[in-house]
Amino acid sequence: MAVVLQQVVGTAHGTRFYPDFSGVVRSHNFYPVEPMTFSDGIAAVALGLGRTVVDGGKCLSFCPRYPRNLLQFSSVEDILANTQTEFCALELDGVPHGGGPGHLREARFGLDVAEADGTLHAVASTYSADNHAVYDGLSRPGARVVTFAPMLKHGIFPLATILELLVRAGEDALGNPVEIEFAVRLPRAEEPAEFGFLQIRPLTLARDHQDLTIGDVDSLQLVCNSSKVLGNGRIENLHDIVVVDSQRFERSRSQEVARAVAHFNATLSAENRPYLLIGVGRWGSNDPWLGIPVEWDEISGARVIVEAGFHDFRVTPSQGSHFFQNLTAFQVGYFTVNPDAGEGSVDWQWLAERPAVEEQGCVRRLQFAQPLRVVMNSRISQGVIFKPEGN
Repeated sequence: MAVVLQQVVGTAHGTRFYPDFSGVVRSHNFYPVEPMTFSDGIAAVALGLGRTVVDGGKCLSFCPRYPRNLLQFSSVEDILANTQTEFCALELDGVPHGGGPGHLREARFGLDVAEADGTLHAVASTYSADNHAVYDGLSRPGARVVTFAPMLKHGIFPLATILELLVRAGEDALGNPVEIEFAVRLPRAEEPAEFGFLQIRPLTLARDHQDLTIGDVDSLQLVCNSSKVLGNGRIENLHDIVVVDSQRFERSRSQEVARAVAHFNATLSAENRPYLLIGVGRWGSNDPWLGIPVEWDEISGARVIVEAGFHDFRVTPSQGSHFFQNLTAFQVGYFTVNPDAGEGSVDWQWLAERPAVEEQGCVRRLQFAQPLRVVMNSRISQGVIFKPEGN
């Protein structure tokens, strides 16, 4: 048995000790949106200790190769909803703060504490309620939001460049996609910056290779197939489908469709039944003429989502950009289908012929005794959804 001792990266601020920021970078990204690709990788960073990242708290995700493409910050509303609001630090005063011995007296603090410590300026921006805008830096009055703009936009520390070099070197050394944990202490007074390379390990792509081989499949066995899929792995516990009938859908009534989808989502979530959601146009579109204007909490029970193009006019697919943060956090499969562009198909006729448990307008809930089977291979961006056996 071997024991490795590592010095914690960070700085003491009164009774608190923490790095300026920390995070995880992976050389494979299951949810890339153009211009990113699966092999470009993805990083997640947060102010303070890394527990915010590893415990699934609010943090910033970005691709080291495209550090300015921040889908989770596509609008001011997205920034306010997804920004980090507290950070983790070690308490040095010897007073227990709960959480057990494994938490090493970790405690959480608000962003006002980080600003007083002088650690917020390097990672934050300011929201001005007067004109509903976000400005880089802390020179204005207003709410503080953690955007990492000083680094990713203005380069005060070459974070993206360092992470890009590390994941490529790691892949070359291990011969496999990698995951790297790190922490950073920025320069202050006479002390130089410190990039703490904490840990590297192979990134296991869940059940990839043989078990996720799709190959040639009889189209009659499939509800849906796509060559533009976000997500990876198998899902085999779906017995329900909520589908927007493409033949009866009217864009002028998309608000009604959104309310019907929300009704079925609430019903299935209350029954703890994850489901497959199939619709036309963009899910979550701000323009009701281009899709179905749902909020995330109105489709949050969906385990797999299909976004299919209209029959009469082409809409640029969103690939889940409206819900990017939630898709990645909950590992939801996202299928984009546009037959005219060679991006898969949906068996609309089969869906229309299945008896519905309940209908509201053109939205139908289907239920099956046998489960649907979903296979997604992130290496080739392909996925298939098999019909239940006997159907």
